[in-house]
Amino acid sequence: MATAGKLLCLDDYEAQARELLPLRAWVLISAGADDEVTVNENRRAFQRYWLKPRVLRDVSVRDMSTTVLGEKIDAPICLSPSILHGTAHPDGEIATCKAAAQMSTAMIMSAFSSKSLEEIAAVRPKSIKWQNVYTWRDREVTKDMIARAERAGFKAIVISVDVPVLGMKRRPTKLGGQAMMRTLQKFGNLDKYIGKDLGIGEDVPPELATPCLTSTWKDIAWVKTVTRLPVILKGIMTVEDALLAAEHKVQGIVVSNHGGRQLDGVPASIDVLSDIVDAVGDKLEVYVDSGVRTGTDVLKALALGARAVFIGRPVLYGLACNGKEGVKAVLQILRDELSRAMALTGCSRISDISRDFLSKRDRWSKL
Repeated sequence: MATAGKLLCLDDYEAQARELLPLRAWVLISAGADDEVTVNENRRAFQRYWLKPRVLRDVSVRDMSTTVLGEKIDAPICLSPSILHGTAHPDGEIATCKAAAQMSTAMIMSAFSSKSLEEIAAVRPKSIKWQNVYTWRDREVTKDMIARAERAGFKAIVISVDVPVLGMKRRPTKLGGQAMMRTLQKFGNLDKYIGKDLGIGEDVPPELATPCLTSTWKDIAWVKTVTRLPVILKGIMTVEDALLAAEHKVQGIVVSNHGGRQLDGVPASIDVLSDIVDAVGDKLEVYVDSGVRTGTDVLKALALGARAVFIGRPVLYGLACNGKEGVKAVLQILRDELSRAMALTGCSRISDISRDFLSKRDRWSKL
């Protein structure tokens, strides 16, 4: 394993975090659903795409900047919502927000965060922050969280649409399941609704224990009536649902299988990305998450049509290793790797990247 000061890639940060974190925190962060087939497939899938470099191009200067919802970011690498950053570092989402702001990128804050959205807003009021919400059984909870996000200066609402029930995560369940979360952290962002000392599980009122079991496209239409902010749907995995998202005039979608934490046995997000981009890429912004660990992964996702990638677990690994500076280091590694990959494939700006630079691995299997 890489030693302190010699963490050269995101896998090094993961290995270091595994040594540093208590077992329960490690399992909560790293676990996937059921047999964790999809968790592993998210990583493997990127390896099925070969890069086809172009040479003798002027790549002496590379510009990685782009925009998300019209806001400029320094690189197309953003932060996914992930629960309880306080399990990785005492500063929790405060440290994450500072890192994202200093790296000039966008952050989605989880509804199930250790810190409240108001605390986050006070840290970096002008940074690009999007708020993750669920369509709770009690609509007033959803409506109030959206209103709080608007008042706090968040720039978009990101609705997780792939959680009608919680996926079965066997490793956490063996260590105490949902009750385990309460021993690790308080849900600071939900304290207004369920009390600071309560978590998710049998102690929580049923209307807050899980997202609405009957959530439908009607709920998305309703959300659009109660906010002036752009709406993004996270958890789209099919062309059919992408088309419905476009029909409902949301501003963006995140192609995501929830990092393999919900339904096991679904494809890797990267494998369904290009079909979705072809179907709706001219109607809304398409992002992708799940399995991104290297700069070449980022380049491949961009080549397949993603406007930006989002990362989840690596942020928590960076936090565990060195707080805010660890998150910045993780982002910087990905940026450096992306910049190098762009140079070696002949791209000097993000707009240069296209599917012409990719080939599926099976095309070369007979060589």
